[in-house]
Amino acid sequence: MDCFLGGFAFTFSVKYLKIYHFFWYWFYFLNTIVALWKYFLEFHHILLVLRTCSAVCIMLRYVVALSLLALSWAQDCQVANINVMQNFDKTRYAGTWYAVGKKDPEGLFLLDNVVAQINIEEDGKMTATAQGRVIILNNWEMCAHMFATFEETADPAKFKMKYWGAASYLQTGNDDHWVIDTDYDNYAVHYSCRLVDADGTCLDGYSFIFSRHSTGLRPEDQPVVLQKKTDLCLLGKYRRVAHTGFCESGTSLDPQ
Repeated sequence: MDCFLGGFAFTFSVKYLKIYHFFWYWFYFLNTIVALWKYFLEFHHILLVLRTCSAVCIMLRYVVALSLLALSWAQDCQVANINVMQNFDKTRYAGTWYAVGKKDPEGLFLLDNVVAQINIEEDGKMTATAQGRVIILNNWEMCAHMFATFEETADPAKFKMKYWGAASYLQTGNDDHWVIDTDYDNYAVHYSCRLVDADGTCLDGYSFIFSRHSTGLRPEDQPVVLQKKTDLCLLGKYRRVAHTGFCESGTSLDPQ
């Protein structure tokens, strides 16, 4: 009887152990499934967030594009609406200026090594001498020296400028000389429109970015100048003006 009971107890224990293992494995399996489901939900949530971010980024791109479009509409590029330097002081403007960037007009124009010397005469009128490398007759490279006089207008920052001498053919008529902006000590933005189109925009004009330093603009001045280029509707139309010392050693065409 004892052996029977002992065998029964052993058989029952083995069966119980198998049932226990069976349920334990199922419990472990279900826990694994639940954990994987949680990971899946988290991954799905991340995907939704990324999709939302992508949508937001796309929306931001459209907003930026529309803002730039609105800015271009607001910026009508009318010559009459161009703002110039307020409270311009020609005495502080006088001195040596190195052209470090320029937007060219139609026709023959100074190429590089452009240096302007602004003077205030005894009668208070402003004059200037300028020099720069030019190429005439297709391949004759030389340094042109020019002399200019300025006629004042109702706006202190707007002048009519006329070149004189043998090199005067490089400029025609009375060009505008507008001082768009300057801090007098480091940079100046010049603008001239030779021909206004029927819609009020400039059909033919030029602009100089001047610096008191032949090495170029200071880093802190560049954002200001960049904004002025944009205001003039000339962003991307300037090219760098090199200073190689050509006019100190090259053939010259002097004013007469």
